[in-house]
Amino acid sequence: MEAVSTLKKRGSLLSESQIQVKKLAESIAGVEAFSKKVSAGIRPAELEVLQINLGYMCNMMCEHCHVDAGPDRKEIMEKHVLEACLQAIDVSQVKMVDLTGGAPEMNPHFKWFVEELSKRNVQTIVRSNLTILVSNKKYKEYPDFFKQNKVIVIASLPCYTEGNVDKQRGNGAFNKSIEALLVLNELGYGKEGTGLELNLVYNPGGPGLPPPQHALEQDYKSALRENFNLEFNNLYTITNLPISRFLDYLLVVGRYEEYMLKLHEAYNPATVHGVMCTNTLSVDWEGNLYDCDFNQMLRLNIASSVGNIKDFDLAELSKRKIVVGNHCYGCTAGAGSSCQGALNE
Repeated sequence: MEAVSTLKKRGSLLSESQIQVKKLAESIAGVEAFSKKVSAGIRPAELEVLQINLGYMCNMMCEHCHVDAGPDRKEIMEKHVLEACLQAIDVSQVKMVDLTGGAPEMNPHFKWFVEELSKRNVQTIVRSNLTILVSNKKYKEYPDFFKQNKVIVIASLPCYTEGNVDKQRGNGAFNKSIEALLVLNELGYGKEGTGLELNLVYNPGGPGLPPPQHALEQDYKSALRENFNLEFNNLYTITNLPISRFLDYLLVVGRYEEYMLKLHEAYNPATVHGVMCTNTLSVDWEGNLYDCDFNQMLRLNIASSVGNIKDFDLAELSKRKIVVGNHCYGCTAGAGSSCQGALNE
């Protein structure tokens, strides 16, 4: 894989969210504006998941990262914002918190926050890139910490072969990921009867839609079991949304319009009721609220008078309409896509 740096570090125009939003809003022959597909609007259902982005700092710089995360990103959620998140959780009685990043483990308050969630019997998901767990002594303690707090680990592994993973995630990423998965397996993660859930995430390496989730899961399980004696619970397939570094990639290879047409042609109205923005609220490192993590990266703020987690008001938030754009075709194409994988299979 060629050296990747963040759009921000490169000084790319696409590092500015408004430039991405403007590009996505441009007319493409054959692509109807997504807002017209859902002309009645999308309304939130019951809030089930609070997805908290603990910061954009990461030890990796993956080719298709929608966050534009990397070691040079300094945006990190501070403790007072995390405390406001806890207050919102207490008031709303949300039962699941999804911690993402960057690498969420790199937030200095990560362990404290997970312990606070555990005290409240809130189910916690950590979205891990795996390599962080074997990167140095500090992070090597985290798998056991996950076990102690019964954290669900959702881990990125875009293929079960070394070449494909390293191409997308950097040289050595595959072997480090396998090393981390073996550590998690040794602790009981991914194994039946332990109650320790380990799920993997696949996203395509290029401008295509994911294959059927269940069939690909069987391929992953066979390959990882045969080659590494590894076990995991579920595979989630996620479509690459045309934002951030993946948008940059599409524009560089001249396939942006082709990809948007592909998403548009695969639009599946049956997925709309299940998209994650209907049951999830996204919080950025400063506490600002969004309908989803993708809207967060585009700085498409929530359409509500409640704009920050410190002002959390569930009744008021439930009145809003979801903010949409043409990137939303990514979540509604084919079998649909969400942070919990395909929507309709």
